[in-house]
Amino acid sequence: QTSLTPEQLGEAKNYLKEGLELDLSTYKGTPISVELPAAVELRVIQTEPGFKGDTATGGSKLAKLETGINVQVPLFIDTGEIIKVDTRTGEYLGKAG
Repeated sequence: QTSLTPEQLGEAKNYLKEGLELDLSTYKGTPISVELPAAVELRVIQTEPGFKGDTATGGSKLAKLETGINVQVPLFIDTGEIIKVDTRTGEYLGKAG
């Protein structure tokens, strides 16, 4: 197990949660980079409620995820749902599972 600082993690810290496996590159025993999976599943902890018919409008709203980042999601996504997020772009990919 290796400890990393927020500076070493960079943007990866926005997608980390318990149990997530990462690839760690080192140079002479010192961590130099962290590689995330292409997508992670994160829980929505806060967002505005959706309204009937929102699936047809194609709009989006801001959702706060369990790691603290904010992501634009479709209007039909509710608090408590688990979504897939692209770790390279930070974009919503779809509902998990």
